[in-house]
Amino acid sequence: MSPRGVATPDVREQLFAAAERVVERDGSGALTSRAVTAEAGCAKGLLHAHFAGMDEFVAELCLDRFTRTAAKAQSLSELTGQNSVAQNLDAVALALFDSGGPAISGLAMARPGAALRIREALESGAPGFDVIQKAITGYLEVEQKLGRVAETVDPSTVALAIVGAAHHLLMTSWPGTPDPRPAMTRLVTVLVGS
Repeated sequence: MSPRGVATPDVREQLFAAAERVVERDGSGALTSRAVTAEAGCAKGLLHAHFAGMDEFVAELCLDRFTRTAAKAQSLSELTGQNSVAQNLDAVALALFDSGGPAISGLAMARPGAALRIREALESGAPGFDVIQKAITGYLEVEQKLGRVAETVDPSTVALAIVGAAHHLLMTSWPGTPDPRPAMTRLVTVLVGS
């Protein structure tokens, strides 16, 4: 455990990763500031020193993970012409399920204060599903010009289907339900081929 008064490097990520482990292992009901700080091995008050409360903490965790996935989606253009189109899209879609995605999403929805903060941040321009959808559309358009995606494929519709399905699976999966990743991979493959 970090001694009191000693700076903890990258404290936000340390707390976020600890929260994901708690929720994945013990379920959303086990997420408390004490559980997070104990899992992170840091002082009990550290979470409240950086966040106004659990609603802000959960909202910031979700927004951080959206930002990471949006950045991954925006980097799809760097993969143009590499691997298969389905592999590239699958990596982005599956990134939404990494780090306890379904459990964390469910947690945010169960906390009205966190859900409100997330909605307000997204309305103010924080990256979310819309950024991911636009990045997928742009990537598919370029791959289509290269002949790696069939002319009959509508990139914006495929992007909407991928993002919509990921959102649905995130909102309907929780600890104990089947892993949503295989369904997501099958959907991507059906939509764009291999």
